[in-house]
Amino acid sequence: MADLIRAHPLALAMINGSADGGPFATHLPVIPDPQVSAEWPDDLTGATLLGHMNRANPHWEALQTGDVILLAFTGPHAYVSPAVYETTPAAPTWNFTSVHVRGVVTKIDSLEETLAVVRATALSFEARFGADWDQSESVDYFRRIVPGVGAFRIAVTGAEGMFKLSQEQPAEVRERVRKSFGERGCTRHRETAELMGRLPQTGP
Repeated sequence: MADLIRAHPLALAMINGSADGGPFATHLPVIPDPQVSAEWPDDLTGATLLGHMNRANPHWEALQTGDVILLAFTGPHAYVSPAVYETTPAAPTWNFTSVHVRGVVTKIDSLEETLAVVRATALSFEARFGADWDQSESVDYFRRIVPGVGAFRIAVTGAEGMFKLSQEQPAEVRERVRKSFGERGCTRHRETAELMGRLPQTGP
């Protein structure tokens, strides 16, 4: 689950909201708090995550310290055609991976702390997905825009992972599915195939 979150850090953050406001959902980047140990327990309980969103988003106004929040992370996924099974009858399905994280929110009021969250987020993503961009010359620009940013911490209380990767299929069928994904040009299919090779089979 930790690997999926680090590789796919854009979460759908959801809260219930008020009875008249209804639920709120926002896609936003989430990172582990760099001030806390990077070692996560298997169920992520006790981990601290950082997120931020635009203060003009109604979700920010509805979000309160102490709220329970749900973060849904989506990993590699791909459609499975019955033709790959080479057997009938068969039904199509979708292989997918996801992690749902629950936690308690603490909103960050300090502009300096908010700036630190924005900078830490940029550093984290630049290191893994970027091109060695040096943010030092943009800190003044960050300071100008950070009043419009709402940052928060999440104390994780639990997480559930769903890794539906044809584990229930016989070994030869699962291997055909994995191979068909691995031969596709789409990165998402190849990532799904790679995960299928890592996780154990549960079927016959």
